[in-house]
Amino acid sequence: MPVPAATGGTRWQRIAARVDAYERLLRLDKPIGTLLLLWPTLTALWLASNGRPRWLWIIVMAVGTLLMRSAGVAMNDWADRDFDAHVERTAQRPLATGEIAPFEALCLGAVLAAIAFVLVVLGTNVAAMLWSVPALLIAIAYPFTKRFFALPQAILGIAFSFGIPLAYAAAQNRVPPIAWELLVVNLFWVVAYDTEYAMVDREDDRRIGIRTSALTFGRFDVLAVAICYAIHLAGMAWIGMQYKLGAIYFGGLVVAAGFACYHLWLIRHRARMNCFKAFLNNHWLGFAIFAGVVLDYGFRTAWPRA
Repeated sequence: MPVPAATGGTRWQRIAARVDAYERLLRLDKPIGTLLLLWPTLTALWLASNGRPRWLWIIVMAVGTLLMRSAGVAMNDWADRDFDAHVERTAQRPLATGEIAPFEALCLGAVLAAIAFVLVVLGTNVAAMLWSVPALLIAIAYPFTKRFFALPQAILGIAFSFGIPLAYAAAQNRVPPIAWELLVVNLFWVVAYDTEYAMVDREDDRRIGIRTSALTFGRFDVLAVAICYAIHLAGMAWIGMQYKLGAIYFGGLVVAAGFACYHLWLIRHRARMNCFKAFLNNHWLGFAIFAGVVLDYGFRTAWPRA
């Protein structure tokens, strides 16, 4: 169990403990959330810029993703501070143990969100700046939907997919219909992997009254995850056809489908640690699709068709 940052030790030990607590609050020691946000955002950026994104856009999207994910988890932990102590997996989070005061988490989240907003303003355009506002509002609202909404993972899906319209706004100064179609397709992937995540805490969430897709789907949870994966992969195939992507991209989709099958095999018996392992492995699915897009565009640039 972590030692509260304000007690015991020398001054430098207390400072180190405080820094460690902030690091754990912002999940800087657990990059999985940032990666799950990053791959679809960068995939959208490559598609929106026809495979030639500016380096500045890449930097803004990557750093902004890290900042907004950190701000989001600070807000999530603040909203869940009265629940996390009663859930085995979250009981040692800094807010749950009292290492960090609630107002500190709110202030830190607000500062990080403000920095991300300034980054978008300085590095992109007015369209991206305007779309970043609803992105922030959805991220703030998500933690509270777990109190009353049967599928809060759908709201998380919107929040975790909003980098897609932001990427299009940055590259095209507008958000075309296909960006929203890509957002919906990505939403099903988020529901799939976050249901796996919710399956880890199913009994704790049932006991404390938190709503999750794992509880809503009940005994059909594995089937629901499989359907969400299937819709996501079929949707990404359709996106690839709209952009006339080639064999390399669809090869990436085959690899992604392989990861999806592996995840379904892991969760088939609903064992907690295997469900968590499947969740963690999802960033490789997202990376396979992103790599397919990058390599497909790169191949076409290096060897253009006659």
